[in-house]
Amino acid sequence: MTVLQILAFILALLAVAMGMWRLFKGPTTPDRVVAADTLSVITTAGLAWLSLLLGNAIYLDIALVYGALAFVGVVVIARAIEAGRQVK
Repeated sequence: MTVLQILAFILALLAVAMGMWRLFKGPTTPDRVVAADTLSVITTAGLAWLSLLLGNAIYLDIALVYGALAFVGVVVIARAIEAGRQVK
């Protein structure tokens, strides 16, 4: 691994740590949903990076499916939160 790759890995770990902090200590539910979405994007990027590092394209397929499922999950949670806040 090059120095640039090591630096990128360290920054990704820092982003994961900050996302986890917001996920567990977020003051509101929408903050936690955004943190979960951020962590899913970081994981998707990590899978793509793993594909590049190992030279195996199957990880790109896994990243694509994971990213799509994470997006759908976040949209469902956001709609559920929005439905709970409607004034009738």
